[in-house]
Amino acid sequence: MHGPDLLIDAFGRIRDRVNATVDGLTPGQLAYRVDPDANSIAWLVWHLTRIQDDHVAHVAGIDQVWTSGPWSDRFGLPFPDHATGFGHSSEDVAAVKIDDPELLIGYHHATHEVTEGFLRELDDETLGRVVDERYDPPVTMGVRLVSVVGDNLQHVGQAAYVRGVLTRLGIA
Repeated sequence: MHGPDLLIDAFGRIRDRVNATVDGLTPGQLAYRVDPDANSIAWLVWHLTRIQDDHVAHVAGIDQVWTSGPWSDRFGLPFPDHATGFGHSSEDVAAVKIDDPELLIGYHHATHEVTEGFLRELDDETLGRVVDERYDPPVTMGVRLVSVVGDNLQHVGQAAYVRGVLTRLGIA
């Protein structure tokens, strides 16, 4: 198995966990926070998708799904289009209100399609190309993509945990 194939599998697992975590939730469940400063499922899934969209677009040299399609307008969030959630405050997290879980799932699926299409064009050699020289050692495309997988898995796990809390409390 080659590196791009492993990445396709990893991003596919993230997509599957997003589906399982978000599907069927109400706006209140998507916005639920286990304490006043915790992240909601809505914010976690929006953020992990924004990170994937932003980082994959950067290494692929393409436009982000968020701004090249209807997603930024459909979400109607009070942030600049370049916002990914990095550095967001508790108030910013609370501002991510989603009326329909299909909106989150749709944006994630659209981003996943672009990600998978890009990965299918890669080979192991291309994964070794340096994409960010601000670090020592410089960051390769493969390292950047693995970083996105790690970040996404962490956040989708957090969202699944919140859904589990909702279930145990009888709210889901």
